[in-house]
Amino acid sequence: MRFQESWLYNPLRLTHQAAKRLFLLVSPLSQTHLNCCSHFEMSSMKQSLEGIEIPQAMHGSLETTPKHQTAVLSASFGSVSTNEEPEPAWWSRVRAYCREGFSEFFGTMILILFGEGVVAQVTLSHGERGDYQSISWGWGLGAMLGVYVSGASGSHINPAVTFANCVLRKFPWRKWPIYALSQVLGAMCGAAIVYANYRSAIDVYEGGSNIRTVPGFSDTATAGIFSTYPADFMTRTGQFFSEFIASSILMFIIFAINDENNNLAAGSLAPLALFFTIFGIGACFGWETGYAINLARDFGPRLVSYMIGYGPNVWKAGNYYFWIPIVAPFFGCTFGGWLYDMFLYVGSNSPVNTPYLGFSRLPRLLLARKPKESHSCV
Repeated sequence: MRFQESWLYNPLRLTHQAAKRLFLLVSPLSQTHLNCCSHFEMSSMKQSLEGIEIPQAMHGSLETTPKHQTAVLSASFGSVSTNEEPEPAWWSRVRAYCREGFSEFFGTMILILFGEGVVAQVTLSHGERGDYQSISWGWGLGAMLGVYVSGASGSHINPAVTFANCVLRKFPWRKWPIYALSQVLGAMCGAAIVYANYRSAIDVYEGGSNIRTVPGFSDTATAGIFSTYPADFMTRTGQFFSEFIASSILMFIIFAINDENNNLAAGSLAPLALFFTIFGIGACFGWETGYAINLARDFGPRLVSYMIGYGPNVWKAGNYYFWIPIVAPFFGCTFGGWLYDMFLYVGSNSPVNTPYLGFSRLPRLLLARKPKESHSCV
C-alpha cells in the first residue's frame, strides 16, 4: 500500500524541521493492517507536528498498491499557485497589438539593407567590389533574410504581394493598409541607413558633398543606388511590361512555393526558394528597369533620395518613370497569382475555385454596398 499526502504550503512558514518530519517510512503492512492502523499513524504524525504551523490550504490523496508492499508516507512541496497573473507591461501589450506591422517593417528594412547595400558597393567601387551578378546575389539574400525576419506576419514585404493575397487567398482587406504602410516605412528606414553608411563614398564618387545627381542627368549619378531607373532605350510600354512580367513571375512562384497541395512545395525551405527566385529574376529580367517589382522597395527609397538632396529629378527621370514601379507590380502579382490558381491550384480559399470563377460574388458585394433609400416624412 502507498499512502501519499500532498501538501500545498507557503515555504516561508513551513520550517525545514517540519519538512523532515513529514517524510516517514512505514513498515510493510497488509491492507487490513493499514486500515486498522491508519488512524493511529495519522494521530502519531499529528502529535509529532504539534507546535509547527502548517497552513490549512492543503489536499491529500490515497493510492492503493498490491498487498505486502511498503507503505510510504510522503509529502511533495511546490510553490503556491494562484489564478491571478501579473498584468503584462505596457510595451508587451503594444508589441502584441502591432507585431504584424513591426514584422513587415523590419522584414522590408532587411531586404533594402542587403539589396541597396550591394548596389552601393558595386557602384561606388567602380565595379572593383562586385559586378551585376553580385547585385542579383545581394537582392536574393535580402529577400531570403527579410522573409525569415517577417515570419510573424506572413513574410509579404511587398504591398503587391499583400494585395494579391487579399484578392486570391482571402487575406483580410483591413490589414492591407497596415502592411503597406509598414513596408514603405521599413524601406525608407533601410535606405536611410544605407545612405548614412555610404555617404562619404557618395561624396567622392559624385565629386562633392553638395552634389547629388540622378541617372540620365549625370555620368556619376548615385540615385540609382536607392531606386530603379529604366535604360535609355526603353519605351513607356516596354517599361510597364518589364515590371509586369517580372511581378507575375514572382507571384506565380510564391503561390507554388506555399501550395500545400503541391507535392514539391518548399515548406520550411520557402525562404531559400525565394532567394533563388529573386536571384533568377534579377539575373534574367533586371537589366531594362532594375526589377523593382515592389512599391515599397522603389517608392520608399525614392522618397528618401528626394528628401536627402537628389531633388525633383528623381520623379522626372525616365519620362516620369516613377509611377510604373508603383502600379505595375499590383497588376503583375495579381495576374501571376490568378494564373497559378486558374491552372494549378485546387484549394477552396481561392475565388477561382468557386462557381463562375468568383464573379458570382460581385452582385452580392454590390448589393451589400448599395446605400439604403432614405424616406422623407415631408
